[in-house]
Amino acid sequence: MTVTFSTGPTGIGTSAARAHRPPTEHAEQPVRPIPGLYWHPVKEPEPLLYQELDRRIKAWAIEEIDLFPPEWEEQFDSFGTGRYICLTYPEAAGLEHLEAAARLLVAENAVDDCYCEDHGGSPHGLGARLLMAHSALERPYAVAPYEQQWQEKLDSEPPCRAYRSAMQTFDRLAADQVRDREIHDLARLHLGYLAEAAWSIDGVVPPLPEYLTVRQYNSFRPCLTIVDAVAGYAFPADLHDHPKMQQVIALASLATTLVNDLYSYTKELRSTLPHVNLPTVIQHHEQLSAEESYYKAIEIHNDVMHRFEAESAACAAELPGPLTERFLHQIATWLDGNHWWHATNTDRYTLPGFLPAE
Repeated sequence: MTVTFSTGPTGIGTSAARAHRPPTEHAEQPVRPIPGLYWHPVKEPEPLLYQELDRRIKAWAIEEIDLFPPEWEEQFDSFGTGRYICLTYPEAAGLEHLEAAARLLVAENAVDDCYCEDHGGSPHGLGARLLMAHSALERPYAVAPYEQQWQEKLDSEPPCRAYRSAMQTFDRLAADQVRDREIHDLARLHLGYLAEAAWSIDGVVPPLPEYLTVRQYNSFRPCLTIVDAVAGYAFPADLHDHPKMQQVIALASLATTLVNDLYSYTKELRSTLPHVNLPTVIQHHEQLSAEESYYKAIEIHNDVMHRFEAESAACAAELPGPLTERFLHQIATWLDGNHWWHATNTDRYTLPGFLPAE
């Protein structure tokens, strides 16, 4: 069995783009596919579908769990959760499955924003906050009075309420093995958050190998790992846990997050909080210009994508069967949808002005 991947319209290298780029400009540009980036086209989802998903997820966030204050509503809407979920899970079993995935995504974003970043987050004390958040996914058991105190603390924290409610929804649709897999991958995500907090507290820019390691953990893996559950089936544990499949998932996780680094680059430069991303880490350690560092980051992303595709084909050959083929296809589809959402989300992202004009 062979897995076939379509050819990206931008090719595999960036040297031609560098050779023919116009003089550097510092003004930002509207979002579009990044020149030189390796990607695959996707089909746009039906507007009525993602608009209904947006309606449902907003009602859940506001009416059921009181996730955010009114002044955050515009930012919540501009994220485009419904379209994001529909782009990344085009083979979902139904609207309820899409909503379960959307709730998990919103909850993950709430933990990131409120505990780590823009909405009151801080690297100081992050470990305790993430411990509390993770316990919303895996109920703590203790002597009764202390367990009750813990539950009351969970109830008082909006991100924890979001995690708990989202996981309860997911539980109704997913097999136990997939639920446990998702909790494990959320723990990986939290490990990445803690590593980045340590860099911030220590005032260091991590070396490139360390940064790429963290971005494999602080990644979209919790979204990738549930593609089977959202499609209405359970990928067998012996296939999912096979080292070849784990390598494919890890590479996919890294690739999706490097896409985010590239598209959010200018947004993070404007942030009041310090950020590290792949271009800034390259610039710091390799003494390159901002432009040269950005192009090198594109090349690293492309290399990861090509390795992901090669390892996917090797995995399909070693673990032949229709379920393997289906799961690998859905992982690849998730990557493609994730890229297109970033490339077209004009409410959140712009690109640096030194990229060639359209």
